[in-house]
Amino acid sequence: MAFYHRMGEIPPKRHTQFRQPDGSLYREQVMGTKGFSGIQSILYHHHPPTEITKASLLSASRPQFETQGALRHRHFRTNRLILKGDAIYGRQYMFGNDDILIAVAHPTEAMDFFYRNGDGDELIFVHKGFGKVETMFGTLRYRPGDYIVIPIGTIYRVVPDSGKTKLLIVETNSWITTPKRYRNEQGQLLEHSPYCERDIRLPEQLETFTERGEFEVRTRKGGYLHAHIFAHHPLDVVGWDGYLYPWILNIRDFEPITGRIHMPPPIHQTFEGNQFVICSFCPRLYDYHPDSIPAPYYHSNVDSDEVLYYVKGNFGSRKGIEEGSMTLHPSGIPHGPHPGKVEESIGKKETNELAVMIDTFRPLQVVEHLQSAEDMNYVYSWVVRPDT
Repeated sequence: MAFYHRMGEIPPKRHTQFRQPDGSLYREQVMGTKGFSGIQSILYHHHPPTEITKASLLSASRPQFETQGALRHRHFRTNRLILKGDAIYGRQYMFGNDDILIAVAHPTEAMDFFYRNGDGDELIFVHKGFGKVETMFGTLRYRPGDYIVIPIGTIYRVVPDSGKTKLLIVETNSWITTPKRYRNEQGQLLEHSPYCERDIRLPEQLETFTERGEFEVRTRKGGYLHAHIFAHHPLDVVGWDGYLYPWILNIRDFEPITGRIHMPPPIHQTFEGNQFVICSFCPRLYDYHPDSIPAPYYHSNVDSDEVLYYVKGNFGSRKGIEEGSMTLHPSGIPHGPHPGKVEESIGKKETNELAVMIDTFRPLQVVEHLQSAEDMNYVYSWVVRPDT
């Protein structure tokens, strides 16, 4: 998703003199992707963005994964995890591979530092809670159902309004964008797209801080977390313009695509990145062929792993699922509706489920020490019982 936007004060032409009221120059920063051939924005700072007084290595930041076990479907109840802290250190990683890390968090406090991911974009889905994300591009207010897309290198801080916030977080080593098939050659979302530019929320207010002092920015890069002490407030941008910036899409603004017979999962696709896609399962009308079966058919993930995060409602093809559940259906073996769910779906007119699906095209690993949250019987939940 890329369209031009500008905030604050900028000069008439790029790469020209732009002076502060005292006659000194604002410091221009070109922030872009793919070298100088991808999308970019130009920001104007009160101070050089390179002005740091100390750099240090804090710790390794990549989670440890389980040793290989039996190939099986798995279910984790994230509400059973003890989640606290801020939006960075409170992340409980669940799954990952070389392309993506998937985590949940229940931040109970604001961050007392700033943060940036130097490896790739981040996507934060707000399951519960209200608050704000302060960034170098301006402040975004969040609410339940928001997908917050934060570009690589963006300095930001999450400030929840209360301890009731719960987040699903996707960290990548690539860019997150809208599905290519929903865009024309200029990047505009097409008429058949399930959402359009009107649904996108951009930073609401550009807050510029000019004070000097010691301000910490923690940077994730290459599996490690680093600390940089700035000699000035890092959110000192007076203006910016371009195509690269954080933005929000609410899941309830995703307009589901329906058909006479059951439609395949790609109709739910909302975002894409390198070797993964993210989909939204939203309230929608069911299929309207007279002999339709609304429940999904059994299918084999022959080249992708599927993670589902259950947000709200009754998911029509599953039993024993609750809000905050996460299931992993790995590639190589088929999965599908639980016993009785196919028959139960016939004749139903609509569903009120809300869920986020992440499909990866390389196998996921499960993070260690999640046993307290795992439903160990899930793998056997397709066994037909006499009372089913």
